[in-house]
Amino acid sequence: MPFNPQTHHRRSIRLQEFDYSDAGAYFVTICAIERRCLFGEVEVGTVRLNDAGLIIQECWDAMPEHFPHVELDAFVIMPNHLHGIVVLNDGKINGPVAVT
Repeated sequence: MPFNPQTHHRRSIRLQEFDYSDAGAYFVTICAIERRCLFGEVEVGTVRLNDAGLIIQECWDAMPEHFPHVELDAFVIMPNHLHGIVVLNDGKINGPVAVT
């Protein structure tokens, strides 16, 4: 069944008063627009990344080079979304953090 924002509603599990720029481990999910399979496809039970998926992998792997206070943990790219665990060390992030 394709994703339909009119019928598939998700409530936010974010804590209203929590400062997500604080140090800690954060589970991140990012979905492709309209849940389209933009990052690759599943072949014989394995995700085969396309060029966009490979770029995402490269960007994920390079994150600590750009943000020294970031450590990366488990990460997986699916055809239409990705999951990852980002560990923020040494307190606050410099600059704004978009949390929706």
